Amino acid sequence: MEFFGVSLLNGLIYGLILFAVSAGLTLIFGMMGIINFAHASFYMLGAYLAYSLGGMLGFWWAIVLAPLVVGVIGMGVERYMLRRVHAHGHAHELLLTFGLAFVFEELMKMLYGNYAVNYRAPSELQFPAFTLFSTEFQFYRIFVGLTALLMFAILFCLLRYTRVGIVVRAAVRLPKMVGALGHNVPAVFMGVFGLGAWMAGLAGAVSGALLTTNPNMALELGVIVFVVVVVGGLGSLEGALIASLMIGVLTSFSVGLDFSIADMLGWIGLREHAAAMGDFMTVKLSTYSAAIPVLLMLIVLLIRPAGLMGERN
Repeated sequence: MEFFGVSLLNGLIYGLILFAVSAGLTLIFGMMGIINFAHASFYMLGAYLAYSLGGMLGFWWAIVLAPLVVGVIGMGVERYMLRRVHAHGHAHELLLTFGLAFVFEELMKMLYGNYAVNYRAPSELQFPAFTLFSTEFQFYRIFVGLTALLMFAILFCLLRYTRVGIVVRAAVRLPKMVGALGHNVPAVFMGVFGLGAWMAGLAGAVSGALLTTNPNMALELGVIVFVVVVVGGLGSLEGALIASLMIGVLTSFSVGLDFSIADMLGWIGLREHAAAMGDFMTVKLSTYSAAIPVLLMLIVLLIRPAGLMGERN
């Protein structure tokens, strides 16, 4: 029971962190059709900028200003880079953002070194929120999860119930019509891209103090973020939230599993067959925890190619 409760809470918090990062990519990839391989790099930039600004201005100003700077950088990337190659197709966008991801990574290594920095949450937020089965859960972990939920609520209401959201959704589907009505469609796309970068920067600013802030943090989350968007359904915030929580919980439980496939076969009297199939059958299931998100994506695509909440053609 202790393993279940602790793993569930850890998985939910990790899932909310994944959503905070992937929500921006849901906008950019799902609604604009831009394959932004450098999206996780904005998450990394948010963490490093918050670390630097925190030393000068304090934690609270840092998590406010760092995402804004990342959002401005994102708008600059869309305006002066992606807009130039967008007409040439997804391959050019992928190559450009792939290169940007490496540039950002090497830039962080040059400025901060090829090791983790000591980015920590303020002491006033580091206290036990509650105790479950003798395990203390720090309040900052809850704070990060609540921040992700607040991002979801704000973005959901913005897109569904405001004029700005109507213009954005219309510009994605019928850009020529929206332009004919007097709206600046390129400016709308630049704003959406900047908003997505801001969300990734905010996720990095708050979760960088919980997880490790290092030059490889973008690489560690880059693939999983795309998996979340695909599993949830392109352009669906609700789907991204559900997919993030699923992946977070499954990953959390799989990390704590200390039995192998051979052990499971032994429960039904087939251990000798497992021994005959090779040594890989005795490897602990926790070893394969990193493959859980990809396996989930493959299963979802086979059953529902549009994703959990995606629109079918």
